[in-house]
Amino acid sequence: MLRITELRLPLDHAEDALRPAIVARLQLADAAELLDFHVFRRGYDARKKTAIVLTYTIDCTLRDEAAVFARFPKDHQIRPTPDTGYRFVGHAPADFHADGGGERHRRPLVVGFGPCGLFAALILAQMGLKPIVLERGKDVRQRTKDTWGLWRRSELNPESNVQFGEGGAGTFSDGKLYSQISDPRHLTRKVLTEFVKAGAPEEILFVSKPHIGTFRLVSMIEKMRADIVALGGEIRFEQKVSDLLLEPDADGVRHVRGVTLASGEQIRADHVVLALGHSARDTFAMLHERGVYMEAKPFSIGYRVEHPQGVIDRARFGPNAGNPILGAADYKLVHHARNGRSVYSFCMCPGGTVVAATSEPNRVVTNGMSQYSRNERNANAGIVVGLTPEDYRQDRGATGPVNPLDGIAFQRFWESRAFELGEGDYRAPGQLVGDFIKRQRSRTLGNVEPSYKPGVHLTDLAQKDCGSLPIYALDAIREALPAFERQIKGFSMPDAVLTGVETRTSSPLRITRGRDYQSLNVRGLYPAGEGAGYAGGIMSAGVDGIEVAEALGADLLGVARP
Repeated sequence: MLRITELRLPLDHAEDALRPAIVARLQLADAAELLDFHVFRRGYDARKKTAIVLTYTIDCTLRDEAAVFARFPKDHQIRPTPDTGYRFVGHAPADFHADGGGERHRRPLVVGFGPCGLFAALILAQMGLKPIVLERGKDVRQRTKDTWGLWRRSELNPESNVQFGEGGAGTFSDGKLYSQISDPRHLTRKVLTEFVKAGAPEEILFVSKPHIGTFRLVSMIEKMRADIVALGGEIRFEQKVSDLLLEPDADGVRHVRGVTLASGEQIRADHVVLALGHSARDTFAMLHERGVYMEAKPFSIGYRVEHPQGVIDRARFGPNAGNPILGAADYKLVHHARNGRSVYSFCMCPGGTVVAATSEPNRVVTNGMSQYSRNERNANAGIVVGLTPEDYRQDRGATGPVNPLDGIAFQRFWESRAFELGEGDYRAPGQLVGDFIKRQRSRTLGNVEPSYKPGVHLTDLAQKDCGSLPIYALDAIREALPAFERQIKGFSMPDAVLTGVETRTSSPLRITRGRDYQSLNVRGLYPAGEGAGYAGGIMSAGVDGIEVAEALGADLLGVARP
């Protein structure tokens, strides 16, 4: 099979225009030489708003592929189609667990059932290794009810919310299914294929920026859970891991031997995947106390900004705004401020809402979410400032490594401050962009109605006594907003709304692992996904879950991994 990349056609091209375009691109004398084709990827080039073009990657079956390759020996846009099929590292024999879970064949544990844990468990189940999944939160349906309880009634369940429960934080997001990770083995294709099998629209296999949205994710996760169970896996909800069972060998090397649950129950296992998510703060503290190697890492903090979606559409697509192929426009912005800080847009949600994402009482955290339709009136995105561990170390003036738990203390301080500025009931502090730039308190809304529930309390996000973010972050964002206006007309419109605070952009620590995907100082422990500092978003977390499952499976089965 042959692949063409960068085949460009006008945005409004006829439905039957692809075949003749392929024939012309390959210089085929007879159109019948093209036996078949399908679209592998479709994107768009909107640099010229009045003449937006669609860009295709096409896989073709030809009567004589060798002749075509001979005609284009140096054309990098005409190449053999890569093999994107997934291959397992191995499969357990039918009687692998027949000894009742003896010393060698104990079932692997997966702690956490977000995107990373979901795919780790799925791959282990597909290899016949019958994993046991331990999720501290509830199943996705019950979790959704609890989450709406916070949004509608200001009632927080600390164990069942946007952060904790089946599906992880990615369930209440835009459902973005693209990533910038290096993917030489095409593992993202495996993730997308499994999602389609679970009920996602087939278009996610070929559009350049696929997304699903919360409502579709709920039913898909349930289907994938059923597949894991059908393959011999076990999913246990409301099962919080409170301790690790560790045992040194003759050389003093520590090995994991299982976990202890909050109920007191112990589950024996020699292979444990830690797919915790970035908000499992109590579990991080337990791991640190047990001496599991971890280190502080950079992360970012800031606000959510909301504009009318139409403003973003017109700025990005000009007269083509509203075209159904293009859909709701997104953006990606970066500004390097004079104080040395980088300010960038994060987790942009076209046609979405700002959501309450706290998991701890009396703290306010914001995040963004969209449904598949992306048809809400506002666009929102995080506007965040990058931090280093030195920015948040608690022992000011000290030298040496920063305590890996210091980032959590830093996040908690600003989340508590946001709760105070919002004046309780989990309302979020907010300010109009124009007032924020002018350094004056907002008192009334303009044309932009904030979408955050339980509600927004207008205030001054940069109060002199103690604002909602560190001064360097406030200064950098205040400088960045007019700079972003030069890229997106209307971005610094006076009545756009800032809502605070966005603190959980990524994990504040990394549970460091080696090339074998195991903890540096605990054998059999596999830190994985966003909470361990190895992913950011649904797609990269899913891929990391696959790779960790492969490493674990290879060790358990005694085979080589890719």
